[in-house]
Amino acid sequence: MRLGLQLGYWGADPPNGVLELVTAAERCGFDAVFAAESWGSDAFTPLAWWGSHTARLRLGTSVAQISARTPAASAMHALTLDHLSGGRFVLGLGVSGPQVVEGWYGGPFAKPLARTREYVSIVRQILAREAPVRSDGPHHRLPYDGPGSLGLGKPLRTITHPLRADLPIWLGAEGPRNVALAAEIADGWLAVYYSPRMAPMYEERLAEGFDRPGARRRREDFEVVSGCQVVVTDDPAAEYARIKQVLALYLGGMGAPKMNFHADLFSRAGYAEVVADVGRLFRDRRRPEAAKAIPDELVAEVAIIGDRDHVRAEAAKWERAGADMLLVGCRDAAQVRAVADAVLGKSGCP
Repeated sequence: MRLGLQLGYWGADPPNGVLELVTAAERCGFDAVFAAESWGSDAFTPLAWWGSHTARLRLGTSVAQISARTPAASAMHALTLDHLSGGRFVLGLGVSGPQVVEGWYGGPFAKPLARTREYVSIVRQILAREAPVRSDGPHHRLPYDGPGSLGLGKPLRTITHPLRADLPIWLGAEGPRNVALAAEIADGWLAVYYSPRMAPMYEERLAEGFDRPGARRRREDFEVVSGCQVVVTDDPAAEYARIKQVLALYLGGMGAPKMNFHADLFSRAGYAEVVADVGRLFRDRRRPEAAKAIPDELVAEVAIIGDRDHVRAEAAKWERAGADMLLVGCRDAAQVRAVADAVLGKSGCP
């Protein structure tokens, strides 16, 4: 089992103490550090800023939203950070949701799988640098010759030679078809919510993607990276209550009432009634009640909370179920050290 540190996205202000977290993660044997974006801070700049203080950690986006920038812009970010980090960058991409894509980025959300496939194909062309980049579209046509075009577009090849043509691209995916797509075209899968109980269902979807003609990888060289809140504590109840607040936001507020991918995931997992209750309460602005409507068993499925022995045993269970890395958020360096001790056996790291 490997560990990744999830910095997430910023709230109203930049977070404090991030450099301490990142340097502690490197000292304690974490494999990677990731940054995210929603509709505020971006996912790339924090990695350049805080990642410059690291020498070993992989630096990844979890995730960069494909509607936030063109495929060429993402490829430019990726090849730049890969050079600056000496080949440690991972490009994690995701589609976000219609409220953000259409409300914030001002683009259509329709056909997210087709858009993702085309997007990744263009990024790979740019990183390969074998020929000037072309795409027949329909989502990202290069050269552009649509409405408003001057007809002067020219196929181009990146000026800067990428450090790695095979720079890893991971996809954030929740729906069954999107998980299969990740297995087909990507180098890894960023699972927002994962659990050993649901692992056989996920493995079935991954296998579907690996079996498609032209699939990029096999299961044995594909990385499954699972978001998982890991807390070493003798007071699990307090942590359960805190995580329920976050889950209530994602199930009730991070998506439209009729199109919330997080809610759909938990409905497929057998929590449809809970999802309906949380959504109703959240929309009625009864957020404390929405959090209380989430049962402990749901939290226990997607998070690992307890004393050192419990965390160690559960992490091993997740590894046997197919998770290669746990992507965890930590509040301070002490929590980084406690998680590293429990999961990796790195006791006494500075």
